[in-house]
Amino acid sequence: MGVETEFGVTAFRDGQQVLSPEEVARYLFRPVVAAHRSSNIFTDNGARLYLDVGAHPEYATAECDSVTQLLNHDKAGELTFDRLSRQAEKALAADGIGGEVYLFKNNVDSRGNSYGAHENYLVSRELVLKSFSRQLLPFLITRQLTSGAGVIKNGRFLLSQRADQVWEGVSSATTRTRPIINTRDEPHGDSHRFRRMHVIVGDSTMSETTFALKIGSTLLVIEMLEAGFDLPDLELDDPIAHIREIAADPTGRTELRLKNGGTTTALEVQRATWEAATRWLEHRDGDNDEMERVVALWGRVLSALETGDYSGVDTEVDWMIKRKLLARFQDRLGCGLDHPKLAQIDLTYHDIRRERGLFYLLERKGLAARWTTDGAIAAAEATPPPTTRATLRGAFLRAAREAGVAHNVDWVHLKVNRPEPRTVELLDPFATTDERVTELIRYVEENGATQ
Repeated sequence: MGVETEFGVTAFRDGQQVLSPEEVARYLFRPVVAAHRSSNIFTDNGARLYLDVGAHPEYATAECDSVTQLLNHDKAGELTFDRLSRQAEKALAADGIGGEVYLFKNNVDSRGNSYGAHENYLVSRELVLKSFSRQLLPFLITRQLTSGAGVIKNGRFLLSQRADQVWEGVSSATTRTRPIINTRDEPHGDSHRFRRMHVIVGDSTMSETTFALKIGSTLLVIEMLEAGFDLPDLELDDPIAHIREIAADPTGRTELRLKNGGTTTALEVQRATWEAATRWLEHRDGDNDEMERVVALWGRVLSALETGDYSGVDTEVDWMIKRKLLARFQDRLGCGLDHPKLAQIDLTYHDIRRERGLFYLLERKGLAARWTTDGAIAAAEATPPPTTRATLRGAFLRAAREAGVAHNVDWVHLKVNRPEPRTVELLDPFATTDERVTELIRYVEENGATQ
């Protein structure tokens, strides 16, 4: 599994924007370009750090094989970009511009532009991805009930920031039609064995528990579909016709038309899928402690939605945490959701700077629950996942950079350019040892001083 997160970026001084997002992004990436002569690099922990189209800083985690591991590496990306933003502030001050740099882990800006949080799941090449995806769509469009980030739009509170931004269920395009699932065939591994399920519809999450529920529940559904496990037939007649209605209804009672006739509700889709997941745990191989934790949280959130009493989970789901915060300010100000102060709160919730962002203030006060620890996140920023091929990538990068050897890296390849070009191809995402990589590192260490 892996997650790609795009961030919104800006800089302000005395309440005024000092530069365009494009200019701020250049300051943000100045240390990266100075060190690596590129704004598109792989970091020592195996992740990809780059400036995406539209001046969006992006962080793609290394390959991970558990929910908590992936959460740690996703949060590590926040630490990396926060450090770069502090360096950018010093550079702005030195250039006589000044101001504070803000990075927002959300999905929409004030002009209505959208940027994503994409999820990647490794699946078998034997699957027919389009039919598989159609079976997955009912779960994905209703998943916003349990893992939406929440947003104020046109005076209303919506569960999801991305629901208004997708226009197709399954497509090979990414920006032209913005599908829920992208079918472009980029396995980043052995194409005879693997495919990459690329999910575009999800919101960026600040809450650790929301992230764990979003990723963990989706992984369980993919596992069940892959295994041919007994899941109810909930294929929808027109998924895109319903996704925005679901976003506007926190009760989950939105009625959905089934392809085989009849109707169901968004909440019923989630409940039926949850019930299947609880049965799946009895058959699932390996250590299920983490997934039992996911399923328990999932069940509690659904029960809260069914009863309308969110008090047991309103520290664990982003949109519930945010809506509760907004309600407190509405009561204090005596205003509607269209008040500019609430729009500011909505945005500042997603500020990734620990001592400034509203989400992290709530977390310190115990109003946002934890799933992992600060120590585990800091460790993930420094070291790659030890259980995937990212550990090989990280080891090679450290050796090449320490030796000052010209090199190139992508998800699959490790390459030394001089004195004699050598490349290792890593097609198994689960490989953690490889004699070819050991030999390549030895070659790097022996030739570093000669270049």
